[in-house]
Amino acid sequence: MTATTADAPRLADEVHTSAVWIARALESSGYRADFTPMSLRDVERFMAEHSDHGIAVEGGLLATGLAPRLFALGAYLGETVRRSAGGSWEADDDAPPCEADIRLRLPDGSVIWPVQRILKRFRHGCEDSLIGYAMGLGLQPARPRARWRRRARTR
Repeated sequence: MTATTADAPRLADEVHTSAVWIARALESSGYRADFTPMSLRDVERFMAEHSDHGIAVEGGLLATGLAPRLFALGAYLGETVRRSAGGSWEADDDAPPCEADIRLRLPDGSVIWPVQRILKRFRHGCEDSLIGYAMGLGLQPARPRARWRRRARTR
């Protein structure tokens, strides 16, 4: 059976609680985590600094408590998308929170799986960049590049 956040406050609370918890942890470690698309650059940097193709860096912030931290990072990613693009969380009722196949249904009806995306980023490294993922969803995780214009010649 599938539940939405309206039907399953436990799931909504778990996602929100995990996202806020990891945001505080990231900020206390010097990463920007304000749920804006720009903050995903720092989440990407965090992943690059603390994981290496499916292995947590020894002594890094993912070296202990890996599963709940990856779940929380996925919740943060999804909450950032939800706050920017809209949508609602859904999950299977019987799945435990750390292994939940939670998904975010966007206003256009498409569905994304932010926790699975974080797991892919952890396993595969930067080839599964969160920046590219966010851009593919229409978010702007980077400042647009300035366009160079030629100055008009004055005579």
